[in-house]
Amino acid sequence: MRFHINHRTSYYYYGAATESFMEARLRPAVTPHQKLISHQLDIEPATSLHTYTDYFGNAAQTFSIVQRHEKLTLTSDAVVETKPTATAAALLEVNVSEARQIFRGDPLRYYEYLTPSAAIVLTAEVNQLANRFFRPGYEIGEATLALNHWINDTFTYAAGSTQIDTSVATSLKQRTGVCQDFAQVMIAILRSAEIPARYVVGYIETDSQRDAAAPRRRPRALIGAAESHAWVEVCLSNGEWWPLDPTNDCVAGERHVRVATGRDYHDCTPTRGVFKGTTTRRLEVTVAMQRA
Repeated sequence: MRFHINHRTSYYYYGAATESFMEARLRPAVTPHQKLISHQLDIEPATSLHTYTDYFGNAAQTFSIVQRHEKLTLTSDAVVETKPTATAAALLEVNVSEARQIFRGDPLRYYEYLTPSAAIVLTAEVNQLANRFFRPGYEIGEATLALNHWINDTFTYAAGSTQIDTSVATSLKQRTGVCQDFAQVMIAILRSAEIPARYVVGYIETDSQRDAAAPRRRPRALIGAAESHAWVEVCLSNGEWWPLDPTNDCVAGERHVRVATGRDYHDCTPTRGVFKGTTTRRLEVTVAMQRA
């Protein structure tokens, strides 16, 4: 599938900002299942961009505005081609105990994805769930799919019900949230079970978007945030990563477009930065994703 994605982020300052420094992760990733045809990031007020690859392998771009401005807009325009995700046969051939031995044999390689991070704390409740889903003799593929299904079945998707800093413990208590919460709960349980897992941010073609593009065909309904989407990648026993979407209880496939990965949301936020000169600002984000 080929998608055209336009992602616009605007900051409105109540009183002019005198300087801004920003970091963006908006360029879609290049993977075996995803080809980046084109990408352009435009900044207003106009400025130069510095592009680099961050620690987690994501494309990041930084810039500064050193003049007074009341509005700052980032417009990311991309064309991406996706392919179906390959089956995880290697994952299904081993049980939980065997997989743990493989990951323990190379601890430094998987360290960041096995340990707690800023947004993912491994509580006693998380550990209990890990023991429930990942018993030593269970096939790891079946166990992971069961966890993916349980989160989708147990939690209610409700836009605006949580904040960026909502903890895993709070999400487990409320059983309500958005894709970020679903993903971080699943990652916490996987890490507690000694299975490497990482956070993915990107875009998803939702059911409403697909119907607008081709109303005669109705594929499996998918839901997600209007601005961006989050899901999980689980490490396979052969070192490859298997993408799962607990918000939609599915393997992330050709209707998902990956942008960045990390330990949790904080490693791959689409935009972040600092500014001087005013105390308040307003943020507006719009994303248009269409088949190209």
